Amino acid sequence: MNQLPLCIDLDGTLIHTDMLHESAFGLLKAAPLSLAKLPWVLLTKGKAELKQWIAKQVDFDPSVLPYNQDFIQWLREQHALGRRLVLCTASDRSIAEHISKHLGFFDEVMASNGSVNLEGRHKAKALVKKFGEKGFDYAGNSTPDLEVWRHARKAIVVNASSQLLSDVTAFTEVEEVFEGLNSKFTIWAKALRVHQWLKNALLFVPLLAAHRLADGAAWMSLFWAFLAFSLCASSVYIANDLLDLESDRQHPRKCKRPFASGAVPVWKGAITGPFLLILSCMVGAYVGTAFLQWLLVYFLLTCVYSIKLKQLVLVDCMTLAILYTLRIVAGAAAVASAMSFWLLAFSVFLFLSLAFIKRFAELQVQLLNGKHKAHGRGYFTDDAPLIQMLGIASGFMSVLVLALYLNSPEVQRLYAQPEWVWGNVPVMVFWVSWLWLRAHRGEMHDDPLIFAVKDKVSLLAGVFFGVFMLMGAVHL
Repeated sequence: MNQLPLCIDLDGTLIHTDMLHESAFGLLKAAPLSLAKLPWVLLTKGKAELKQWIAKQVDFDPSVLPYNQDFIQWLREQHALGRRLVLCTASDRSIAEHISKHLGFFDEVMASNGSVNLEGRHKAKALVKKFGEKGFDYAGNSTPDLEVWRHARKAIVVNASSQLLSDVTAFTEVEEVFEGLNSKFTIWAKALRVHQWLKNALLFVPLLAAHRLADGAAWMSLFWAFLAFSLCASSVYIANDLLDLESDRQHPRKCKRPFASGAVPVWKGAITGPFLLILSCMVGAYVGTAFLQWLLVYFLLTCVYSIKLKQLVLVDCMTLAILYTLRIVAGAAAVASAMSFWLLAFSVFLFLSLAFIKRFAELQVQLLNGKHKAHGRGYFTDDAPLIQMLGIASGFMSVLVLALYLNSPEVQRLYAQPEWVWGNVPVMVFWVSWLWLRAHRGEMHDDPLIFAVKDKVSLLAGVFFGVFMLMGAVHL
C-alpha cells in the first residue's frame, strides 16, 4: 500500500475538458444576457468568485462528461489498493464535489471556494500546508501544474505535451504517463465538419437552373461564395457544438464529436469560431453586397436556431428547410440571377422533407436507447410516426411542384425538348420514397444530404436526373 496521498487535477487531467469553459457556454445557452456580468465580476471580485458565480448559474450532468477512461481505470485500481485519493482542482468546489460524488472513489475534495483560486502556486501552497513538502504525489496536465510538481514526491503526467513531460522529468520522478487524445488535422476537419461543405453546392443551383453554364465570371463568383458559406457554416457548427455539449454527449454518435469528446478543447473552439466568421464576411464582401446580406441572414438565423429554435417542435424543421433554401437564394444573389418562384417552392418542400428525415432518424436512435424524450429537443420518441407522415407529405409536395413547373411557359422557353424533363418526376418520387424507406429501417445518417452523397442508389438517381435535364436541353 502506498501511504502517500495521490492528488489529482480535474480540468484536462481527469476529464478531457475545462469546467470553467463548459460552464460559461452553459450559461450562454441558458441565460445569454448574464454573460454581460462576467467582466464586471472578474474585475471587481476576482477569478475565484467568477467561477463560483458561474457555477451557481448553471447545472450539469457529471455522468456525461468526457472522462479520461484509461486514467480513471488506473485511479480505481489505486483506490482498490487503499491509496488516499484527493481531487484537487481550480474549478469551483460545487462542481468538484458533484463530480467526486458521481465517481465515488475520492476521499477528499480541494477546490476553489470563491475567495481562493486553487491554481498553480496557490494549489501548491495548499497541498504543502496539508501534506507537507514531498508528502504527496500529484497528477496534472498543464504548465501551471509545474508549480505543484516541484513540491510533490512523484508526478503522474496526463494528457501533456512532450515539452511539459521533459520539464517535469527534470526535477521530479515521473511515476506514470497517460497519453492524451489525438488533436491532429483530421480531428479539426471533423470539428469544422468539412464534409458538410458539400451542402453549399446548393449555391450553384440557380446558375444551372438558368442555363448559364458558359458564364466564367459567374462560376468564379460562386467559387468565392462557396468558400464564404463554408467558412461561415464551420463557425456556426463550432458554436452549435459548444452550445450542445451536454446533449451531444448523451447521443450514441454525436458523443464522439471533437468538442463533446474533449479531443478539441472548448477554448480553441471559442477562438476559431469567430475567426472563421470574420474571414467568411471578408470573402462575402468581395463577392458582393447582395450576397453578403444573405450570408449574414443565414448566420443570424442559424445562431437563433442553435440557441432557441432547435428546441421548438416543428419550428426546428421549418427553420432547417429555410436554411437549406437560403443557400440557393444566396447563390442567385452572388450571380445576380432572378430567383425562380418554382425553384423556391420546390426547394422549401424538398428540404422540409429532409429536415423531417433528420429529426425522425434522431428520434429512432433515442427510441432504441430506451429514452422517452430527445434531449435538448421538444420531441418525444412517440412523435416519430407523425414526423414520418409530415416528412413524406412534404417530399411529395415538392414532386407536385416540380410537375406543375414542367407544365409552365418557363420550361417551354428554357428547354428544347421539355418532354424529356418529365422523366424527373418519377425519379424524384422514387428518391424521396427511397430516403424515407431507409430512414424507416433505421439506416439513415444524421444528415440525409450527406447520406445521399454516399448512397449508391441516391447517386444513381442523381445521374438519371441529370440525364433527363440534359436531354431536355439539347436539340436532337
